[in-house]
Amino acid sequence: MRTEGNTGVKTRNENGPPKTAPIQSATFSNSINAEIRRAAATGLYDIRGGGAKRRVPQFDDLLFLGASVSRYPLEGYRERCDTNVTLGTRYAKKPIVLDIPITIAGMSFGALSGPAKEALGRGASAAGTSTTTGDGGMTPEERGHSEKLVYQYLPSRYGMNPDDLRKADAIEIVVGQGAKPGGGGMLLGQKISDRVAEMRNLPTGIDQRSACRHPDWTGPDDLEIKILELREIMAWEKPIYVKVGGTRPYYDTALAVKAGADVVVLDGMQGGTAATQDVFIEHVGLPTLACIRPAVQALQDLGVHREVQLVVSGGIRTGADVAKAMALGADAVAIGTAALIALGDNDPKWEEEYQKLGTTTGAYDDWHEGQDPAGITTQDPVLQARLNPIEAGQRLRNYLNVMTLEAQTIARACGHNHLHNLEPEDLCALTMEAAAMARVPLAGTDWWPGKSGTGF
Repeated sequence: MRTEGNTGVKTRNENGPPKTAPIQSATFSNSINAEIRRAAATGLYDIRGGGAKRRVPQFDDLLFLGASVSRYPLEGYRERCDTNVTLGTRYAKKPIVLDIPITIAGMSFGALSGPAKEALGRGASAAGTSTTTGDGGMTPEERGHSEKLVYQYLPSRYGMNPDDLRKADAIEIVVGQGAKPGGGGMLLGQKISDRVAEMRNLPTGIDQRSACRHPDWTGPDDLEIKILELREIMAWEKPIYVKVGGTRPYYDTALAVKAGADVVVLDGMQGGTAATQDVFIEHVGLPTLACIRPAVQALQDLGVHREVQLVVSGGIRTGADVAKAMALGADAVAIGTAALIALGDNDPKWEEEYQKLGTTTGAYDDWHEGQDPAGITTQDPVLQARLNPIEAGQRLRNYLNVMTLEAQTIARACGHNHLHNLEPEDLCALTMEAAAMARVPLAGTDWWPGKSGTGF
């Protein structure tokens, strides 16, 4: 029987003393205990796709301060708010000119299906922006449907050849990725089809692990030599990006600039991956929000802010996220996971099949297994056929257009006629952590932790 009282925490057996009600441990939660049991049973660490699922300070912790008397807003129906951006203005003879500051991040053919890569190219081109190859090389469908295509140059060198480099509109040297900075990629054997194997010069059906560092350079001095080598291949025409995972953004940005990068791509820990260790995704790297201001500070200290463009990625979802990243100093953003959702990833219409795979809509992250019901993260011909690249490309275009309109709406409300005119003074923070990371005032104050002259 239960004892009466305010707490209701004691119970009493018929023939025994009162007992304390069961309390679930915050440290050893049900999900942690399940993982301990899984590890004990298999002796294997967990591999999955996607990005960090833990709650970290993010763009939702910031708010915009719209215009009123001290600033005057713009009319949406008759006053322009421009969105164009040019990437690669430092050294390249032919920088990339985009209609919108939202690009598609690198996602490989192999991790994604051929139709998915085609859909990304179609949608990005229709919206006036660029897409990126990812590991494993360039497919004819991707090049054919991408008006602006960035070619990723990764440590693995899978699928890399100078002819495809010359076909690209820019080169992105990948030093690190937000979901796994300091770690290499994975593509398990079930996704190594004959075509993927041929492009990567690998045996069919065998697990592939990409290197975590480039084989022909060990530091920023060697990176400078590599950038010059690639510029010569490209006849100094195309921009050279350097992509780093968000860990030490000030120094990594500064060294990339010193090595000669035209564009720095900075990827926070909310950025996705096709497959890596869960412990990596959840416990390595910095939140995207914490990366932007140090990187911008490095560019400003070197006198190259806006001359060397900064592209921010990792958990970008809405036009508000785009506007906040740009207000903090970014020139553009890149999306990956959000783009896949726009194509049809984790769509509720496949719920019955997700259930058969032991998961549910919104939680499916076993992209490495190659059984994606939506036909996006698979090399199974039957599943791939479910994705219509024309229709999926149109959905992506719609999504990119909506994000752009949302960002314009915010910029006009803050009194700006270009997204690049957004500034930190347009923002405030809802939490101490966000205020410290973004270096914008806590809402209702003019202070943030660490602000110069406050004594903190």
